[in-house]
Amino acid sequence: MITGISGGIGHLLLIVTAVVFLLLAGTFVAKLLRHPDAVRAELKHPVKLSFFPAISIGMFLLAIAGQHHEPELAAGLWRLGAVVHFALMLFILNSWVNHPHFKVVHINPAWFIPAVGNVLVPIAGAGLDYHEISWFFFSVGMLFWIVLLTLVFNRVLFHDPLPAKLEPTLFILIAPPAVGFVSWVKLTGGVDEFGRVLYYLALFFSLFLLTQVKRLARLPFFLSWWAYSFPLAAITIASWEMHEQLGGVVYHHLALFFLTLVTLVVGFLVFKTIQAAAAKKICVPE
Repeated sequence: MITGISGGIGHLLLIVTAVVFLLLAGTFVAKLLRHPDAVRAELKHPVKLSFFPAISIGMFLLAIAGQHHEPELAAGLWRLGAVVHFALMLFILNSWVNHPHFKVVHINPAWFIPAVGNVLVPIAGAGLDYHEISWFFFSVGMLFWIVLLTLVFNRVLFHDPLPAKLEPTLFILIAPPAVGFVSWVKLTGGVDEFGRVLYYLALFFSLFLLTQVKRLARLPFFLSWWAYSFPLAAITIASWEMHEQLGGVVYHHLALFFLTLVTLVVGFLVFKTIQAAAAKKICVPE
């Protein structure tokens, strides 16, 4: 009975998520058609550029969530997401390498987004029998995570502080090792030494960033606060995976803690976003 109810709720949330994704995608297409110059400017922007792979990441997340409900649709969405993400990754890498104006102060944790998309691929890809493609994306993602981690810490430690609007993106530090751990389990079939390294790195970053909550809570609300949601969801899923694979009461409690936390955070973010939209404080010129 409970399983049936939770499954029904999950299916409903999947439908709602798909509708929201389609609405956002439609809005972006409309922007592309009506204001192509604005999109081109964003593609040249050192910060906004890294957010474009959120399009393909959304496709991967829908494919992961839908692979047991609509496997054919999920497979098609995964394939489309892989093509889009690969194209965006090449474009972004070319922009980084051939940039005319990027500086160290432009580096921020949002630059991890393309790498996170790569390591996300195997979570659905392995189950859809795309093992070699999944290994390809995973390998590229892990390499760029290590490189970008070094660059981000260099920027944070030795240069000007992040702008207030970008400080919530520090939580993205959690995402690559947490998602990488789940992908590693899907690719290898279990938790080994390297899997443990990934999980405990994600857990360390989570605990470290929780010590920053008091400071971050004093910041005014920006849409960038949504950067809290995905990384917390990632460490929640990683903790459940550790519990499923190894058992143990510690992992179970960690998973419950992070599940409660991410549920409260997402609820709060929805409230703050609606409140800001009603006050016309979002989607305004910078």
